[in-house]
Amino acid sequence: MVDVPNVVREKALAVGAIEWLDALPELVHELEADWEITVGTAFPFSTEAFVAEVACADGSPAVLKLVVPREGDAAAHEATALRLAGGEGCARLLREDLERGALLLEKLGRSLSELGLPLQARHEILVAAAQRVWRPAPASGLPTGDEKATSLSRFITEMWDELGAPCSRAAVDHALECGELRRQAHRDDRAVLVHGDVHQWNALETADGFKLVDPDGLLAEPEYDLGIIMREDPLDGDLRRRAAWLAERAGLDEEAIWQWGAVERVSTGLLGTRVALQPIARQMLEAAERIAG
Repeated sequence: MVDVPNVVREKALAVGAIEWLDALPELVHELEADWEITVGTAFPFSTEAFVAEVACADGSPAVLKLVVPREGDAAAHEATALRLAGGEGCARLLREDLERGALLLEKLGRSLSELGLPLQARHEILVAAAQRVWRPAPASGLPTGDEKATSLSRFITEMWDELGAPCSRAAVDHALECGELRRQAHRDDRAVLVHGDVHQWNALETADGFKLVDPDGLLAEPEYDLGIIMREDPLDGDLRRRAAWLAERAGLDEEAIWQWGAVERVSTGLLGTRVALQPIARQMLEAAERIAG
């Protein structure tokens, strides 16, 4: 019996991965035999993949991740990002089978979301972890920042129509304008490896701090990662002050952080609406409405 979290199931259905859902128990069984692992309990709060703790043949703990098949090469990009990071700022990659979308990862501790820390303390931890990931990675084959801006803008337009306009046209137009500005601003010579999804559920404890999991893997301006932090906790505090603090803390451009935050807030709010990730999706769109107004 493979227990798939509801959000993962909804995302699989949203991208047409019904066959993957049906075949998941057999895939887990095959990997147990091939990798000599014993798959245990699935993590209930996963959103992008089936993730479960495992015991390796030598008794050591690890984590199995089976990525939902979707457009693009999500598993390959994640594996590339993890290899480039080499365990610095991100979980170590122990083994991979990209044809089956399977990754075996270092087992980490509690997520930052479980610790109940104040917002500012969480942001400090997330920025520090993200900075450890940032490094030049030319010719790595990862998507670029301008490609990301283009794909997010296309997603916003299509999903807004599909969902019957769950937020105002003004909120969408503001996000699209910001996305176009970031697309135009992309420079290959400034792009670095960025995680692409820096939030408190993706930051896990280690013996000496925190590491990030579930990297999207992009070659982009580092402001993109801090735009994700702008997206989260959308109703908590003054978002303009947050952008200013993030820019000062990391020595980056405040307006670029703000613009990426606008794009991510709407795109993730729409996706969350599609997969019933509430109330956070509704809160993101509410914040987008307020900013656009």
